[in-house]
Amino acid sequence: MGRIFVFVNQKGGVGKTTSAVNLGAYLAEAGKSTLLVDFDSQANLTSGVGVTKSKPGVYELISGGARVEEAVRETSVKGLSVIPSGIDLSGAAVELVEQEQRDLYLKNALAPVREKYDFILIDCPPSLGVLTLNGLAAADSVLIPMQCEYFAMEGLSLLLQTIRRIQKNLNTRLEIGGIFFTMYDQRTRLAQDVVREVSAYFREKIFRTIIPRNVRISEAPSHGLPISQYDPESNGGKAYRSLAGELLARCEGARG
Repeated sequence: MGRIFVFVNQKGGVGKTTSAVNLGAYLAEAGKSTLLVDFDSQANLTSGVGVTKSKPGVYELISGGARVEEAVRETSVKGLSVIPSGIDLSGAAVELVEQEQRDLYLKNALAPVREKYDFILIDCPPSLGVLTLNGLAAADSVLIPMQCEYFAMEGLSLLLQTIRRIQKNLNTRLEIGGIFFTMYDQRTRLAQDVVREVSAYFREKIFRTIIPRNVRISEAPSHGLPISQYDPESNGGKAYRSLAGELLARCEGARG
């Protein structure tokens, strides 16, 4: 049975979608069958892997209008597939509010293909609303990308409170898979301080690999490519390859 990771941070612009795309690509290139789930109506993950926002997608999937097998699209990376998103998903947040078991729609929708993939990576919107709760309910582990700035530290405590509530009331198997730093600029004192303070507090939850600020990472989505295909030898490409290796090692260690 594959592992399901959800990328969550209620703060936007921290590299959440970029990290889902690039980790997914490197996991696939490592021989792991990987499915990306774009659970954000902005559909940046969908365009980031060069897939058009066609139907059926994730909205049709959770609303019962399509089976999961019908919603999956292949990408240019061998072994990497995606369930695309679109603007229709923005209405789902309203539609789900009044439904019974509103937080379990995504979990139930993905159940038929869970054993088909080694990894399923869910990208959620930058909020702690009903869509993100669906992602947390469906996942085994949470991956938290954290920008190296002061407000990111404040938001982290709120996110951890939400995760604890989910663990208690909705998904008892949910674990914090790890926290990793993004957009790191070693020239600034603040970035160094954030890494030091958060690492001291969370210790084993912190990934060693730090994702630097890198223009090639920013350029890749405009070409519909992960960094592994756009510029794998850039500092950003090397960093995401290293982060994927760490994630694989942690998963193998957990199985052992």
